[in-house]
Amino acid sequence: MRVVDVETPHGFARVHVRHADQPVGGLVLGHGAGGGVAAPDLVAVADAAIAARVSVGLVEQPYRVAGRRAPAPARQLDAVWTAVVERLRESELAGLPLVVGGRSLGARVACRTADATGAVGVLCLAFPLRPPRRAGGEPAPSRLSELDAVRVPTLVVQGANDRFGIPPAGPLRTVVQVPGDHALKADVQAVASAAREWLVGLLGATGTS
Repeated sequence: MRVVDVETPHGFARVHVRHADQPVGGLVLGHGAGGGVAAPDLVAVADAAIAARVSVGLVEQPYRVAGRRAPAPARQLDAVWTAVVERLRESELAGLPLVVGGRSLGARVACRTADATGAVGVLCLAFPLRPPRRAGGEPAPSRLSELDAVRVPTLVVQGANDRFGIPPAGPLRTVVQVPGDHALKADVQAVASAAREWLVGLLGATGTS
């Protein structure tokens, strides 16, 4: 694994790059709001991608690199993400078709910037469709529009008991339910298998079992 610090308009992001043998594509994944790139589902999907000959970049946003847990505003997250993917296209993942994605907040960022990054696909882990309703409060607005705006093939892997809900499938969107909740820790192998099968179909990835 190679760790690369990338200067962005909002501070340094950190990318953990793993190169596959004879890669057929690249996968760039972001973390959740309060977590990092060591989340079990991210690690499992990264391992599955490498086995399928897809190189991987796990991206830490600058606020996490600086040791903060509260995420930056959406416009900053999106600007950082776009800058990081552009850098990876020029260097570590040059010449490869890129799939972007992430877990929870990272999935939202990848959806919002899919056009800007030139992604050939988007991989969402635990997309936070609608924040849980607080006692006595009004229902929070749905974020389905962020998924609907994506114009390339999309995979959503969602825990069957995710308190944020489960997005619907669509013409370009495959939704796979796996055991567990929003953390996607109950069956990381199921998460990895769903991601690998989709990557194989999208990129022609094969590799070893």
